[in-house]
Amino acid sequence: MKERIILGIDPGSIHMGFGILQETMGGQSMRLITYGVFQLKKHKEHMLRMRCIYTELSSLLQKHAPDAMAIETVFYGTNVQAMLKLGRAQGVAIAAALACEIPVIEYAPRKIKQAITGQGAASKEQVAAMVAHLLNLTDPIASLDASDALAVAICHSQQQKASANKITSWSQFVKTQPHRIIESKTRLL
Repeated sequence: MKERIILGIDPGSIHMGFGILQETMGGQSMRLITYGVFQLKKHKEHMLRMRCIYTELSSLLQKHAPDAMAIETVFYGTNVQAMLKLGRAQGVAIAAALACEIPVIEYAPRKIKQAITGQGAASKEQVAAMVAHLLNLTDPIASLDASDALAVAICHSQQQKASANKITSWSQFVKTQPHRIIESKTRLL
């Protein structure tokens, strides 16, 4: 299987994490390309932050040409204004990818944590530690936003690998698992 580049996004209206991985051999190995955080707090107006997300992400997309962008879905909260701003930031990131004709896949926060740590309620620190372990990094990732973005990319890689190996028909099972077929000899009475 050819190599694929996956961009993971941890959306935010003040800090937006990104992480780019190169997947080889059908998801058997991953190599870190880059990661970081768009610092949006320097822009006082919300709409300027949205423009910054679009331009920075568009530049990143053109530079690395990912095969897919995986993004964390917006979680539910009690602060309506914060949710609105977060949803806008996520929407702008999705629009940037779609403008570059890059497919976008969303994953729920619990699904990402489950894929990385085995626990849907894992802390950000636990996710960061497992991301560093999975990518064989000697130094921990300084930003939790960036490690969350890398977790999204790893989750997408794992999901793609699982769906590629999924058997959807009896004939596919017989072809891929011939050693598990037992020839039946029936007797007619």
